Amino acid sequence: MKVILNFTVVPIGTGLSLSRYVAECEKIIKEAGLKSNLHANGTNVEGEWDEVFNAIKKCHERLHEMGVPRLFTSIQVGTRVDKPQTMDDKIKSVQEKLKQ
Repeated sequence: MKVILNFTVVPIGTGLSLSRYVAECEKIIKEAGLKSNLHANGTNVEGEWDEVFNAIKKCHERLHEMGVPRLFTSIQVGTRVDKPQTMDDKIKSVQEKLKQ
């Protein structure tokens, strides 16, 4: 099943700067061959359910290997079975309505 997912990983006990951990998760998502969009408060990812959730699991594993003692991850998941839809499709739909 295809999924469009938004997630935010929050390392706890690592100090104030989190960008190196975000970058590590971005590498994992790219290595998995998943389409993603990084934004200011998280990352959107699309792909097959198991592949997307496996990548998030790998993010947790990798950040713990980097010494992060605790992680909190917030996930929003959307699926649709009536028609295929991508992240780009959803954005284009809103942009078209803004032009009206």
